[in-house]
Amino acid sequence: MNWTQRQIDECIEACRKRAAVDAEFRRKLLADPAAAVKEVSGREIPAGFRIRVLESDPAYDATFVLPPPAAGGVSDRELDDVAGGAVCGSYACDPHACGTHGSPK
Repeated sequence: MNWTQRQIDECIEACRKRAAVDAEFRRKLLADPAAAVKEVSGREIPAGFRIRVLESDPAYDATFVLPPPAAGGVSDRELDDVAGGAVCGSYACDPHACGTHGSPK
């Protein structure tokens, strides 16, 4: 059975909340994300689907994930969109770091 975006978002939030207060679960989430997700959600992740969990590092103010390189270059329109800040995605953005998601700063 496929996951809906809502189920994914809820699972991520549940993992974050639990990892903030449960050191053993936090270690499990970092070492074996699939097992930790199953523990929280009761559901298996799809075969071959890989998850990387990164721990926040207080030495940095923000962490973000780069998309794969664009094949064949980037159009001027796409470059304008990026320069305008249209690339922040909920899966890659800490809502407390950039203020784009959740409560406005």
